[in-house]
Amino acid sequence: MGSGEVRTEGDVGGYNGDRQGLAIVTFDSTSGTVGGATRRIFVGTADNTAPSVYVSEDAGSSWDPVSDQLSAYFPHKAVFQPEEKALYLTYSDGTATWNDTTLVSGSDLYFGFGGIGVDMQNPGTVVVASLNSWWPDAQLFRSIDSGVTWSRVVCSFLSIPSLTVVFQAAKAPWIKTGFIDTDTKDLGWMIEAPVIDPLDSDHWLYSTGLTLFGAQHIDPVTRRRHRRVLRAGSCLGSGGGGGGELLAAVGDDSGFTFRDAAALQTSPQTPWMNPIWSTSSSVDYAGTSAEKFVRTGNSAGSQQVAVSSDGGESWNTYPGADSSMDGGMVAYSADAETVLWSTSTSGVQRSQYPTTFSSASSLPSGSVIAADKKNSAVFYAGSAASFYVSTDMGTSFSKSPIGSATAVRDIAAHPATEGDAWVSTDADIFHSTNYGSSFTKSEALVNTYQIALGRGTGDTWNIYAFGTGSAGTKLYGSVDNGATWTDIQGSQGFGSVDSCKLAGSGNVPGQVYSISIAKSSSKMARGSSHSHVVDQNGPGSAASSTFENIIKPVEATGGKTKCIDCGDFECCCIPCVVM
Repeated sequence: MGSGEVRTEGDVGGYNGDRQGLAIVTFDSTSGTVGGATRRIFVGTADNTAPSVYVSEDAGSSWDPVSDQLSAYFPHKAVFQPEEKALYLTYSDGTATWNDTTLVSGSDLYFGFGGIGVDMQNPGTVVVASLNSWWPDAQLFRSIDSGVTWSRVVCSFLSIPSLTVVFQAAKAPWIKTGFIDTDTKDLGWMIEAPVIDPLDSDHWLYSTGLTLFGAQHIDPVTRRRHRRVLRAGSCLGSGGGGGGELLAAVGDDSGFTFRDAAALQTSPQTPWMNPIWSTSSSVDYAGTSAEKFVRTGNSAGSQQVAVSSDGGESWNTYPGADSSMDGGMVAYSADAETVLWSTSTSGVQRSQYPTTFSSASSLPSGSVIAADKKNSAVFYAGSAASFYVSTDMGTSFSKSPIGSATAVRDIAAHPATEGDAWVSTDADIFHSTNYGSSFTKSEALVNTYQIALGRGTGDTWNIYAFGTGSAGTKLYGSVDNGATWTDIQGSQGFGSVDSCKLAGSGNVPGQVYSISIAKSSSKMARGSSHSHVVDQNGPGSAASSTFENIIKPVEATGGKTKCIDCGDFECCCIPCVVM
């Protein structure tokens, strides 16, 4: 089988920097079983030379190349239509099945093809999305004759660059304010999952790098109805501490501020703006000035640090930042005077407001960091098997080993007690009450990742952590300072725990927030240390927006249609000329 070695050696951290391996795994549901497993399986490797598509006829025990396959491109997505017994594939630099069904050609073919879906009720109906069509917008195509002919089923432009989309969505106003009003790409980008409802051929969905889109009526000559909801995925950092209930740094969607628990029940009006970055990488608050926050972004080439003095309602670019650094995680001193920044590109940096950043040379690149929430002079850091403490506002750090750990993964400073820090590692959880001079070990939970503290009953604080305990690898909570740990995740799924982010509420007793990072569909959840986590699906959630009671709109001027109320959300219909 191929090696899947399509990559660019110098593209460290980029699209092409990793060995991709298998790009496709698709099962033939009509092939029967072998020992309870599907007999015929197709896989595609990320190779742009043949063979790159293989088939197994014995449930994966052996593999053979599929005959007569393409050799110039590598396979990207595949879907099997059981009634046709047909395998459809998209390729990253073009698209084809074994009968070449390329949708466009010549100068119009300036993009690859990504997501693909088939209609299970109408064999021969296929929907394909463009990939990396960055301007003026993405494109979606549909065939009703197994790829012999195609039409643009959704187009936001009739002639480049004149756009014809009319959009409004009461359930997710932040999308229009932060993205639609500032970008040409109304339909989206990185479309990897167009899906036709197998029970209703007129109901279809597709996910993008921004959100989830839904529509009724896929026939190209009818009007499209779109809805948009928050893609709660790719959250890379979250924080909250007295000044606001939750601040969430979000991949592709900038970030959001929720001033109180009630605010989590409605979609934000805007994402983080001024500055707005496509992805925010981290956020932290000042422990003794809880209305003050700092955040970082990963959009290289511009200043990627911003501060707020009103609980995350408004932001200003941090004057000490330049355009050469981005990403990573940030820590804010208790008095909001010092910023410690573990960047993704330039090691650990320090700035005392409003001076420029300079290297914290005593810390290894990639260190996890945290600020003491009550003592403005103290910062904590961890890397490999070492724990670091600074008592001079991050100017210098002292180093010491931490138990049997070989990897410090996260540090949580106690919100109300100075010198109190919790450290998650690949071994155990370690707790210090004396600025890291000594640690006690919590042995009931091992191989831990994110750790957080949240308000408990009375004056107590709960500890939350992802790790391996009595119920397996899950989210646990402790109400007795780490002596015992209780599974609070239950049957709620979070995906891989090493990518989950965690924040305990500083205002609501027993409440904890987690966001998991997943491809296409991620979850924002709220839970209690006394019960299972409750899936909230994020603000403006798909669960609270339905397609029920959609009524036919009336015509408006300019060939467009009026936005109307559709059930409990607003939608718009887009007349789209078939090309």
